[in-house]
Amino acid sequence: MSTFKQLPQNNNIQELIQSTFDVNLAIAGEWGYTQDKATIITAIQKGMPISQLQHMLTSIRAHLEMNITQTKENRYAGINANEKSREENKTKHGTFNKVTYEITAINETLYTAFIKEYKEGYGKEDFNLTAHFKRRAEATVTREVIHYFEVGQLA
Repeated sequence: MSTFKQLPQNNNIQELIQSTFDVNLAIAGEWGYTQDKATIITAIQKGMPISQLQHMLTSIRAHLEMNITQTKENRYAGINANEKSREENKTKHGTFNKVTYEITAINETLYTAFIKEYKEGYGKEDFNLTAHFKRRAEATVTREVIHYFEVGQLA
């Protein structure tokens, strides 16, 4: 399995996300690896739960870590983040959410082959769907990550 490095400090993650993913989010701060380097959520779209925005930001971070910044042979696809737990911490510096996610992904080359195999085999009598998904599960990498968010400005 690859070792995934933390993203370097960036003075404007909002701009990086906008230029890379074409998403304009009201955020500041850093990538959320520690509380001191939290991702600051300054506003949220009306009707969107904060957990949904946090999930999106963690997914963006995972795609940057596991795909975009990797060499071609080290890229991962099918990247999914699932929230495992969350804590709220109020300090004199603000209100923070510490959210733990489970990130799953498959090496991009393998993932592409699995998708092709599924599309070509699904519905055919000799296609063993159980074996196909067993091999996909065995090829899946699982990581546990923590993402810190400052949310005090929303109150």
